[in-house]
Amino acid sequence: VQLQASGGGLVQAGGSLRLSCAASGGTFNGDFNTFSMGWFRQAPGKEREFVAVVRANSVSTYYADSLKGRFAVSRDNAKKMVYMQMDNLESEDTAVYYCAARRYFAVNYASANQYNYWGQGTLVTVSS
Repeated sequence: VQLQASGGGLVQAGGSLRLSCAASGGTFNGDFNTFSMGWFRQAPGKEREFVAVVRANSVSTYYADSLKGRFAVSRDNAKKMVYMQMDNLESEDTAVYYCAARRYFAVNYASANQYNYWGQGTLVTVSS
């Protein structure tokens, strides 16, 4: 199974980026629509932190409190894709962004150890 994150890059503060995560292989081929898909990020010298998660139903989404209103997570189950639109970016958003997957939904969805599958990460750099 594989999660491939893409869409990172260099952007000025106040700009936007859209990250994508493609799921492929193994259990994702038939059961992608049973997985909760999360986004985490890790800034230099800091621990990995929760950003957002979208449940398998594509409707329910949850965000880190500090990011509400600027980030929006979505998914396309038919394409086995997850997206995160990031607007009004700030220098503090600079980090490697990872997509992650777990079957079904966990109450403690913000904990990285709840996710079984991880992508390789995509770097977002916001210049001030």
